[in-house]
Amino acid sequence: MRILRTVFISALMGVLMAWSVQAENLTIATVNNGDMIRMQKLTDDFTKKTGHTVEWVTLEENVLRQRVTTDISTKGGAFDIMTIGMYETPIWGKQGWLVPLDGLSADYDVDDLLPAMRSGLSADGTLYAAPFYGESSMIMYRTDLMEKAGMEMPEAPTWEFIRKAAAAMTDRDNDINGICLRGKAGWGEGGALITVTANSFGARWFDEDWNAQFDQPEWKEALTFFVDMMNESGPAGYATNGFNENLSLFQQGKCGMWIDATVAASFVTNPDDSTVADKVGFALAPNHEGVDKHANWLWAWALAIPAGSQKVDAAKEFIEWATSKDYIELVASKEGWANVPPGARTSLYENPNYKDIPFAKMTLESINLADPQNPTVKPVPYTGVQFVAIPEFAGIATEVSQEFSAVYAGQQTVDEALAKAQAITNDAMEAAGYR
Repeated sequence: MRILRTVFISALMGVLMAWSVQAENLTIATVNNGDMIRMQKLTDDFTKKTGHTVEWVTLEENVLRQRVTTDISTKGGAFDIMTIGMYETPIWGKQGWLVPLDGLSADYDVDDLLPAMRSGLSADGTLYAAPFYGESSMIMYRTDLMEKAGMEMPEAPTWEFIRKAAAAMTDRDNDINGICLRGKAGWGEGGALITVTANSFGARWFDEDWNAQFDQPEWKEALTFFVDMMNESGPAGYATNGFNENLSLFQQGKCGMWIDATVAASFVTNPDDSTVADKVGFALAPNHEGVDKHANWLWAWALAIPAGSQKVDAAKEFIEWATSKDYIELVASKEGWANVPPGARTSLYENPNYKDIPFAKMTLESINLADPQNPTVKPVPYTGVQFVAIPEFAGIATEVSQEFSAVYAGQQTVDEALAKAQAITNDAMEAAGYR
C-alpha cells in the first residue's frame, strides 16, 4: 500500500510539475468594448483549466489599432494575442505576420463559424484569426418615443424616414436627441459609419481604376444629408462621439435612435445598465430612397497570434477557450443568453435558448445582408463594406475621417472636406502605385 501511495504521489507531482512548466503568462491587447471587458472577468475559468495566466492591455479602439499595428509591423513582440478585425487579418496573414490557426481541436468545430466570419478572417483559405464576436450595423430605437411621435418604424426604413423620425423625436428641453451617430475621427470609428452611409447613397471610395470618387455627386449628397440631419437632431459635440460615447447616451435615455454595431443590442437592453432597456426596438440599417443598398457593415473582433510568438501553444489554447461554444455557454450561465457574444457561430442562431432574444433575428439578417464583394451599387475594384481591403486604407481613411469630423464640428464646409478627401486619397494612391 505504501509503495502504491508513493507511486501515486510521484505521478501526481510529475503532472503538477509538467503543468507548472508549461504554464505561461499571456499578454493580450484588446478593445474596451463591453464584451471584451466581460471576457476579462471570466478569465479565471481559463486559468483554472490550463494553468495559464493572462495580463490584459485594454485600449480605446483607435489607440488599440495604432498599438497593435506598430507592434506587429516592427516585430515589437509586446503581445502574445492581439484583438484585430476583418481589415487587418487577411492583409497581415498574407504578409506572414500572423500564426495560422490550424490544428484547432475537433471540439472547437471550426466549421460552425459563420461563413461570412470565417471567410473574412482568412487569407488563401487559411484561418488567421478566430472571431470573438461578429457584427453588422442596425437601427436601435426608442419604441416609446417613436409612438409618441405618431410614427411606426418599418423593418427596412429609408434615410428619409429616419431623418423625419429623428426630427419628430428630438426634445431639446428634455435633453433628448432624435438620433445619435458616430462622428469621431478614425477609419474604424466615424469613418466606418460615413462609408456605409455613402454606400447606401450609391457612392464608392474608388472607381475601377482606383480613382478617388469624393468629387462625385453621391458623396456630396450623402455627407450633406448626414451633416444636416445631425445638426437638426443629433447631440452637441457629436464630432467626437464614437461607439462608447453613443452607447452611454442611448443607455441614459438621451437618444431616440442609434445606428451602430449589432453587438450594442445586448447593452441597450440590459436593465442593469440601460434606463430604457424595455423600450428598444430594432430595424435594418437604412438605404437612401431609390438605392438598393443598405448602410450595414460587416465586422468581427477576432483574436490572432503575432508571428514569432514564443507562446503559440498557450495562445491557441486561449483563443480556443474564448471563441468556443463552451465560452458562450459560460457567459449564458453567468450573465444570461442576451449577453453572449453574438454573430460568430451558426449553432448560436439554432439554439432555442437564443432564438427568442429580441435582437437575434435582426442581427443575423443584418450580417447576411452585408456583401463585401459588392459594397455599393456601382462596381468597385476592392473588397470590404466599411473599409477597403488594401494596406494603405487605414492611413488614408483616418486622414479623410479627420476632414469629415472637422465638418461635423463646424470648422469647414462639406465641399472643402470632399475636395481635401479627393486630394489626400489620389495622392496616396499614386504614391502607392495604384494609379
